[in-house]
Amino acid sequence: MHPLVEAGTLIAGLTAIFVAIVLLLIFLIEIALYFVSAETEAKLFADWLPEDLVTVAPSDDRLYETQMLVNRLARHWSDAPYEFRVEVGASDSVNAMALPGGLIVVTQGLLDEVESENELAFVLGHELGHFRNRDHLRALGRGIVLSLFFAAVTGNDVSGIGINVADITLRGFSRAQESDADAFGLAISYAEYGHVNKAWRLFERWSEDEERGYGVVSYLATHPDAGDRVVELEQLAAVQRWPLDGQVSPLKW
Repeated sequence: MHPLVEAGTLIAGLTAIFVAIVLLLIFLIEIALYFVSAETEAKLFADWLPEDLVTVAPSDDRLYETQMLVNRLARHWSDAPYEFRVEVGASDSVNAMALPGGLIVVTQGLLDEVESENELAFVLGHELGHFRNRDHLRALGRGIVLSLFFAAVTGNDVSGIGINVADITLRGFSRAQESDADAFGLAISYAEYGHVNKAWRLFERWSEDEERGYGVVSYLATHPDAGDRVVELEQLAAVQRWPLDGQVSPLKW
């Protein structure tokens, strides 16, 4: 066998081994994290922020109003083990994330897309649903493993590593997890407003106008198809007999 072929085979084999090890570690850490109580998680990550997260100024009205809305919605989850914190990411991409310790990150790009408080409430309720089901621990495990892996590869001190937003958003949740989070988010919206009017209007717009997709690639890449979500949400509202009519609350900025 030619030396170059042997070298290529060796590199491919080592790469496959490294990938297998990383995937195994991610799986094992995700399993282990499920045995960490939500209360312990909340304490460990009480003041944590991803090191690469760029946020808007604390004086930004959108930050305050979004935090107030999360506080109102969280009251409908009476035994929530988290004190939810909101940060608005200074990014034009459209995204919302549930991160360790009760941190919810909403990008300014998403806030530019929503047209009513009801639309935003459902998105935030969806993220609360991920906390309710502890789906975010899956992302946390991935972030820990990738941070350790890159620290080892680059020779950095492991004690100084940080978990980046990129580390914990490389893979979306499963369809079942997303559907469960949607169901919780819609229930929270109904509990807050007494109806679900306009709750999923944001996804209807994305589904109706494919040209808007250019601005929501990051969100759609890690969430189910907008049109499919609308159908499932309509079916859920019908089964639960949640009113589709009701006063829509304007955004407060």
